[in-house]
Amino acid sequence: MSKARTSPIRSSLVHLALIAYTLVALFPVFLTIINSFKSRNAIFRNPLQVPTPATFDLVGYQTVLGQGDFALYFQNSLIVTVVSIAAVLLFGAMAAFALSEYRFRGNTMMGLYLAIGIMIPIRLGTVAILQGMVAAGLVNTLTALILVYTAQGLPLAIFILSEFMRTVSDDLKNAGRIDGLSEYAIFFRLVLPLVRPAMATVAVFTMIPIWNDLWFPLILAPGEATKTVTLGSQIFIGQFVTNWNAVLAALSLAILPVLVLYVIFSRQLIRGITSGAVK
Repeated sequence: MSKARTSPIRSSLVHLALIAYTLVALFPVFLTIINSFKSRNAIFRNPLQVPTPATFDLVGYQTVLGQGDFALYFQNSLIVTVVSIAAVLLFGAMAAFALSEYRFRGNTMMGLYLAIGIMIPIRLGTVAILQGMVAAGLVNTLTALILVYTAQGLPLAIFILSEFMRTVSDDLKNAGRIDGLSEYAIFFRLVLPLVRPAMATVAVFTMIPIWNDLWFPLILAPGEATKTVTLGSQIFIGQFVTNWNAVLAALSLAILPVLVLYVIFSRQLIRGITSGAVK
């Protein structure tokens, strides 16, 4: 069978696998959302059943909106996530372009150095990070979280984007240089539009760990004015009693931005993931 025939088949199989994985991954989300609209007894008696007129209850959402400043927590998470993703995409793409476009002594070693962050979790340096933030006066600020999340997302962004940028035609870039375009113009006007699927892939995979993270908000920004959604929802979890209605309602509201982003970038995300599998 020729390569021309196998590529569509391989592409279809990859798409089916992604759809199946998405359905499996969304099932816990579905359970969380339907149980957030049920009474406490219904949650434990029939967790797999959709809400009925007898079990429907909005007490969880009433508790979330009435207790604590959930709107502020949501705003903090949104600011931290959006700014961090923008910084990761900008600086990661620029570093990836430099590594893939320019050949210099130590290019390979620099690429390996920047990729170390994929293998070494940033949480291992929590103590040093906390000491640095205290010395800089950034504790209980959103800036501390943005800096940490940007550093956390850059290694993967550089690794993915550099591979995609190597596939951009050299003839196209050289034609731009002949026409008098600067390196910045070539980067922003010629290269970035061609790696848009990879940018969407990086954005999605960067957002999810940031939005769902509890560790660094608890360590670096535990103040009431800087709490994120994930940290704010912990007020409903006690040592002896847990308000499951409020917890599920808070988690359901926190899921919405991730779902919206996935819907917006789903086509670009699938193209970015499958582009290497169907060549």
